Amino acid sequence: MTTTGKPTPPTGERFVTSGPADLLTAAISAAGWGWPVFLLGRTKRPLANCPDCPKQREPGAHNPEACPHLTCHGFYAATTSVDRIQAMIASHPDGLLAVRTGAAPAGAGVVVIDIDPGHGGRYDPDLMGPTRCTGTGNDGWHLFYRHPGQPVLSRPLPGRSGVDVKADGGYVVLPPSVHPITRRLYRWLDERAPEEMPPRLAETVLAPPVAASPAPTLTAGRPASGFSPPGGRVKHPEMLVDACLAAVRRAPEGRRRYTLYGAARGVARAILAGFDHAIGVGLLTTAGRDAQQTDRDIHAAITAAFADEGLTR
Repeated sequence: MTTTGKPTPPTGERFVTSGPADLLTAAISAAGWGWPVFLLGRTKRPLANCPDCPKQREPGAHNPEACPHLTCHGFYAATTSVDRIQAMIASHPDGLLAVRTGAAPAGAGVVVIDIDPGHGGRYDPDLMGPTRCTGTGNDGWHLFYRHPGQPVLSRPLPGRSGVDVKADGGYVVLPPSVHPITRRLYRWLDERAPEEMPPRLAETVLAPPVAASPAPTLTAGRPASGFSPPGGRVKHPEMLVDACLAAVRRAPEGRRRYTLYGAARGVARAILAGFDHAIGVGLLTTAGRDAQQTDRDIHAAITAAFADEGLTR
């Protein structure tokens, strides 16, 4: 960052490379700060589970948090163990280095503001104070702030296009990974310790999601007496479900979890209009897995969305 606090525009060389030795050095340094790190594939997606690792709901399935396998379950594989980090990079030398955000000790104890100019994101000096910062390889920035010690949702920053909050249940790519499209390095622009979020930013980040309408209490997946779903009566529940699932399939990386929540709200309205509850949950679960979301995050999105639409079981 400059002395004014505004991030220096990323102007690194294009078509650079970062070898396994660079990755290992950076990963061990991050682990030394207490940051749990893991590897992504070359396209920024989590590495596939190993063949011996059962999926959720299959025989022998286990808690992703307790999975002993080296790179399974995305950010659940994040670690500060030097031995495990060395083994990860030896197995996947072309991977991208990532850190699990959110509260420590599961996460790095940071909240990251992810600014993507390609989607309209802009640095706002009145909102975002100077702190540890990276250039993301696509002309954007990651601003690392200290976690406030209370739950922080990973979601788009309210009222800001192209700016996301990566916190509990999230992750970001770290230097010296190479951006899969631009082939430019992620790199540190400011290496100070993460600062506390400015008060206005903290207030925005911690603001609860805005509910579309008050949710009546329901039982057994059926609507309360006289309840009409927001936006009027759903005349074609199947068409609404199809549209919601299509939105999840189209969602770009970085917005998939948020889109899944919105889709689940739509499916909940379809269920209130007569669509089968079990089929709706099954379709959302499959769509979430296809969008590279963990079963835990899928369950959380569906549960929150159904509750916000007044649908409980």
